Amino acid sequence: MIWNAHSYYSLQYGTLPIEDLVKLAKRESYTTLGLTDINCGTGVFEFVKACRTEGIKPIVGIEFRSEQELLFVALAKNASGLREINKMLTRFQLEGLSYATQIETLQHTFIIYPLQTLLNNPERKFLPHELIGIRLHELNRLAGARFEAFQHKMVLQHSVTFKDAAGYMLHQHLQAVHSNVLLSRLNPQQLANANEVLLSEADLIHACRYHPFLIFNTQSLIDRCEFNFDFRTHKNKKFYSSSAYDDKLLLEKLAHDGMLYRYGSRNAQAKARVKKELDIIDNLGFSSYFLITWDIIRYSMSKGFYHVGRGSGANSVVAYCLRITDVDPIELDLYFERFLNPKRTSPPDFDIDYSWKERDEVLDYIFKRYGKDHTALLGTISTFKGSSIIREFGKVYGLPKKEIDILSDFPHRSDKSDPIVARILEFGSMIKDFPNHRSIHAGGVLISEEPIYDYTALDMPPKGFPTVQWDMYTSEDIGFEKFDILSQRGIGHIKDAAELIWENRRIRVDVHDVKAFKQDVQVRKQLKEGDSIGCFYVESPGMRGLLKKLKCDDYIHLVAASSIIRPGVAKSGMMREYIHRFHHPKEFEYIHPVMKDQLQETYGVMVFQEDVLKVCHHFAGLDLADSDVLRRAMSGKYRSKAEFQRIVDKFFSNCAERGYPEAVTKEVWRQVESFAGYSFSKAHSASFAVESFQSLYLKTYFPMEFMVAVINNFGGFYSTWVYVQELKKTGAALHLPCINNSDYLTNLKGNDAWLGFIHVQNLESEMVKQIIQERMDNGPYLGLYDLIARVSIGLEQLLILVKIGAFRFTGLGKKQLMWDAHLQFRQHKEQAHSTSLVPQQLQMVSEHFDFQPRDIKDFSLPALVHNPLEDVYDEMELLGFTITKSEFDLLKTSFRGGIRASEMKIHKGDTVRILGELVCVKPLKTSKGEYMCFGTFYDADYAFFDTTHFPQSLKQYPIDGRGVYLIEGKVAEQFGYYTIEVHRCSKLPRQSDPRY
Repeated sequence: MIWNAHSYYSLQYGTLPIEDLVKLAKRESYTTLGLTDINCGTGVFEFVKACRTEGIKPIVGIEFRSEQELLFVALAKNASGLREINKMLTRFQLEGLSYATQIETLQHTFIIYPLQTLLNNPERKFLPHELIGIRLHELNRLAGARFEAFQHKMVLQHSVTFKDAAGYMLHQHLQAVHSNVLLSRLNPQQLANANEVLLSEADLIHACRYHPFLIFNTQSLIDRCEFNFDFRTHKNKKFYSSSAYDDKLLLEKLAHDGMLYRYGSRNAQAKARVKKELDIIDNLGFSSYFLITWDIIRYSMSKGFYHVGRGSGANSVVAYCLRITDVDPIELDLYFERFLNPKRTSPPDFDIDYSWKERDEVLDYIFKRYGKDHTALLGTISTFKGSSIIREFGKVYGLPKKEIDILSDFPHRSDKSDPIVARILEFGSMIKDFPNHRSIHAGGVLISEEPIYDYTALDMPPKGFPTVQWDMYTSEDIGFEKFDILSQRGIGHIKDAAELIWENRRIRVDVHDVKAFKQDVQVRKQLKEGDSIGCFYVESPGMRGLLKKLKCDDYIHLVAASSIIRPGVAKSGMMREYIHRFHHPKEFEYIHPVMKDQLQETYGVMVFQEDVLKVCHHFAGLDLADSDVLRRAMSGKYRSKAEFQRIVDKFFSNCAERGYPEAVTKEVWRQVESFAGYSFSKAHSASFAVESFQSLYLKTYFPMEFMVAVINNFGGFYSTWVYVQELKKTGAALHLPCINNSDYLTNLKGNDAWLGFIHVQNLESEMVKQIIQERMDNGPYLGLYDLIARVSIGLEQLLILVKIGAFRFTGLGKKQLMWDAHLQFRQHKEQAHSTSLVPQQLQMVSEHFDFQPRDIKDFSLPALVHNPLEDVYDEMELLGFTITKSEFDLLKTSFRGGIRASEMKIHKGDTVRILGELVCVKPLKTSKGEYMCFGTFYDADYAFFDTTHFPQSLKQYPIDGRGVYLIEGKVAEQFGYYTIEVHRCSKLPRQSDPRY
């Protein structure tokens, strides 16, 4: 009898998780249940699975609303009906095609309108598949003969939105969040009826005792709806060519051609490995997956795009031969079973990274190549979590921002006896992990054999590509395998640096000559010293510290370091153990002989995901399929908790059967648990290491061009000002933006770098483009008057350019330029601006606008006092950092510390005082729940040093944002890496801003 239930996928409206909803129905002995979430089908397949588990027949559909107004509910008669519903919602959302036009053509769908539709148009003629829903509170309106002619169209519509009264209150909270209003200001029209709980069928039949036709019609509706779905079959595009056999032949041809390119004709090991892989790929039916990936790579290479192929598929020699990856699995002895094993039911994943500037063009190709009805981006579900819940509920209760901040950031300091606080915490706990809104997966693309509407409606997010309404877990549950097409800033700065080197020095750099980079002495020296700011994946303080501790100077150990740095490894204490074993390979014992057999290369430490598989398989006796499920579950890529627990239990029972000491088993499991969720696959780490070497080579030999490219690609580990400072350290002469020399992005001309206009806050991009285009078309500007004459610019934008020093080439001071700007806008703001004037035509400009720049000299200005410090504060205001002076130059004190970073080594164990400009901070929580942090600073010579702030020190001497700090602490050393354990620190005051 219930076909209009809402789950919590009715975002910020429904309150019931799918599993809870279905169990409620089972408890009330329902044999059929319908899910119709609002404007989405996100929960359809999760609902179908849950119903099958409980022995309930599932009915699926969507409730269509416009804002808060219920338009109709669409119920699928069958799988074709779901396709119609999904397509109808998609075409409305993507194309604006009206529902009315689409409803007329439906053949496998019931449309149920609210009674109000009939009341608004009593003469309406309903189509055979159109019905009218009657709610319990509307039953009294059926009395009399008014609606007799429509009784055959009427069905009972009892919605289910919450479990009980508490659920109704939660619904109110969610709707207040949705509407961004106070709870007390909620419009009752926005809310579900308070009776929308799951009533028993007996209660519903009793309620309709005077209208038995409703029960008959409703049962007839339910009987005519049935949704079946096969979760076992693959839903991806089946063939790249015309058949599986043709795909097999094509893949063999491409793999063998690629093998000759990669290995030559005499490598017996490569031949054997390629044959073995091709056989497994064919037997498991993955040929089309490889060919489609190859096709994407082929297209992007034809466009000159750089890419990095990683993921488990990078363990494949076939992928290496197809140029999907540049990682040689034979050279690195990659674990083949991590890539493919005969028990694997899904193809390996390929993560293909492109520059952020080129990714969208690759996506556009995929959509056009494989068709808009068969291609979509993968979605993701953002959930309510942690402090965001407190903040949202704090707002609907009208709490001041300060109170919300305290409650959110320091819940232990809040007054739990306060009734409002208590309610926020109570209802906040109820929605933890509830879906909040739909978003886009980082890079997943789906290419389907059947139209995508068979499975989902499509959203059109700001990204501009149609996106499915469910996430990767549902995708895998129903038989899809995604293609990951990702964007990455690191690739962008490598490509841009190579282009800039050619433009600036006329030197061609082959950034793909990685073999030479790995062997380059200077590059390896730079790596060993951790001089890697701007270099992909090896620039963070933690990574630079690890490189110094390992004294890492080669590719193989960089591959290991790329995975060791991951959070789980450090947390388990095994990162320190790895470093110790690396330096002292004869001073440790393996915890078990199996660890020596399988992990000798990494000194008995699990470094890569493959190591987790090896230990689970060879130590605990799990088969490779169970080992992979365990790894995926720990990585957050597998949702079945029951299946995960079954394998965990099997791990321990197998170890007990093998007679392992309990302490050994527990320690091995502790390491597995800490590593599996965070570690990389070896191929993944190897791909990152390749990119790191590319960056390191460019930084070593072309530091100016490299750092400009890093600045222009944004998105590195550090803020832009750090990269600007690093550019200055290369010896480049860095200039503030100038209307005659700067571009939108930072440029480099010889050794002169001109900061790009993009960094100037509040400067409009369209106006900047106009300035640059006019300069390109008609030559440099003569000054402020010339710019005003040639470009459409407002006074506010002009004053920003003056304040940042963009007219300093004129030799005039800022104050005079501001005076002139105001004067000119008063005189000429009504006049049109010429857009085609060259400097030689200044006389024409003067005649056209009836003004002479020399006339301005008739005004006698008072002496304008200028303090150079004003310029520095202008830079800080408009750029967020300084160019002409440093933060140290702004200090009131002339003291620059007792030591510099370069002297820490000779002060090991000493308590020292050092000045540092804060670069970044990494906070963390100790096992005792206390807060501590790691800091990174520049000293007065702009050399980096790192600090450790333990809880007691941090509590007494907190870090208070950017600035220069006087730091006192003890110099500590670990494996040749020096840090300062801070005893106390204080932010030093700057000189006053003379502008105010």
